[in-house]
Amino acid sequence: MKRFFIVMISTLLAAVTPVCAEVSLQTLDNLNSAYQGESNAARRYEAYSKKAQAEGNAYAARLFRATAMAETIHRESFKAAIVALGGQVKEFKLEAVKVGATNENLQAAIKGEAQESETLYPSFVAQAKKDGAKQAVRSFLQAQKVEAGHVNLYKEALDSLDKNIDLPVYVCKVCGNIVNRVPLLLCPVCHEGRNEYQQVQ
Repeated sequence: MKRFFIVMISTLLAAVTPVCAEVSLQTLDNLNSAYQGESNAARRYEAYSKKAQAEGNAYAARLFRATAMAETIHRESFKAAIVALGGQVKEFKLEAVKVGATNENLQAAIKGEAQESETLYPSFVAQAKKDGAKQAVRSFLQAQKVEAGHVNLYKEALDSLDKNIDLPVYVCKVCGNIVNRVPLLLCPVCHEGRNEYQQVQ
């Protein structure tokens, strides 16, 4: 009887104890690379925002501030995934920021966000799926979708730069999605409620 209870307890413990899939070093490296990239992007967009403000481009300045917030949200998401998968956040040095005129900064931002959404993050998603690292997949997918949205917003801002257009900007505090109008019900990226959107001043 005693042996029976020991077996039963062991079985129950095995059932409720989470089993961590072995994640490849490549996925952890990708998460660290993304963490570093988003950290640098946030810093870069903060500098771009100050330049746009100084040049009297209020909407571009607000959009850059919002994007800096979004990249910070992505950075923290990648950090959480690294920790959850048993990895460590690697140390790195922030890159020097080259600031041009606002139109040049918008063009640079479009190029960078497009590269991330079209090439970088899809490759990271594929590797994470191969490894069965669900949290990494979710973080990469959300970032990929949000960065694609950033490309469109930046293109619109560039096209209207000389038209003095000033629109409201909102950021989802969960996934970093940026919109000019809050969704009616749910965020289209992370599916959290519309109350997660914060207006950027």
